[in-house]
Amino acid sequence: MRPCFLLLASVLCVSGQERPRLPPPDHAGVRYGPHERNVFDLWQAPGAGPAPFVIYYHGGGFRAGDKRSLNPALLEKLRAGGIAVVAANYRLTDTAPYPAQMHDGARALQFLRLHAGRYGIDPARAGAFGSSAGSGISQWVAYHDDLADPGNADPVLRQSTRLAAVAPFNAQASYDPRFIGKLMNTDQIHPALVTFFGMTSAADVSDARFFKSFEDASPINHLSAGDPPILVYFSQRNDPLPPNSSGEQHIHHPKFGFVLKEKADRLGVPCTVLLREDHPDGFPVDRFAGFFQTWLKGR
Repeated sequence: MRPCFLLLASVLCVSGQERPRLPPPDHAGVRYGPHERNVFDLWQAPGAGPAPFVIYYHGGGFRAGDKRSLNPALLEKLRAGGIAVVAANYRLTDTAPYPAQMHDGARALQFLRLHAGRYGIDPARAGAFGSSAGSGISQWVAYHDDLADPGNADPVLRQSTRLAAVAPFNAQASYDPRFIGKLMNTDQIHPALVTFFGMTSAADVSDARFFKSFEDASPINHLSAGDPPILVYFSQRNDPLPPNSSGEQHIHHPKFGFVLKEKADRLGVPCTVLLREDHPDGFPVDRFAGFFQTWLKGR
């Protein structure tokens, strides 16, 4: 029998059990940009008045995945606490390499801010979360300098990209293969990073043409004092990695969380790292919902 863990990206269950389904969104397939994958679903929070909101960005190595992988239990917990939930798709690397994915994540947030009145949300109280690749998007948006461009002809791009809280899951603090190699003591590169950066092969890691993208794509490089509070969870155990571990073995390792927290602590940014060992029953829905309650609603 296979174990059953409740994950942010999906629910993996024992044979014969079906993954819980998402309830129908209040607004489905809303277009926030020109590409066919620039769409989101939105579940409003019950009650009167503009509600705080959070955006979920799915995982899949920037090569696959879908907004429907949103965790149903977390969705319901957030809505019950008065927080609206958005699940967004974004361009994959078969369409465009970095920075398309991060820019799409930012644009979804900006679109929601511009049209906040239409969706009953409070543009000043926004958070983000995501799994794996989606964790990278949520962190990049959270730590990056505000992308608002007040003089832009596109009213969406005039909106702020600042967040009040971010909760990545199975997160990568960096996508720089050189940084990862040192952190994990390996020269193996996850194949998703090859396509993410538009490289032809792993050998391009030593090509200086890609160095600027490596550095700019890495959320930890943008982290600075005053950035929003962070909650990060890892479902991979904090076990020693084998010598020269493969990309699949180290891409979700908690070492990413430890190095992120080390920098956050130095900067005075609140950062909590949750490990699978501390949550044997699976993904800590209550901790994530409580985190957003604290930072978006003040309780």
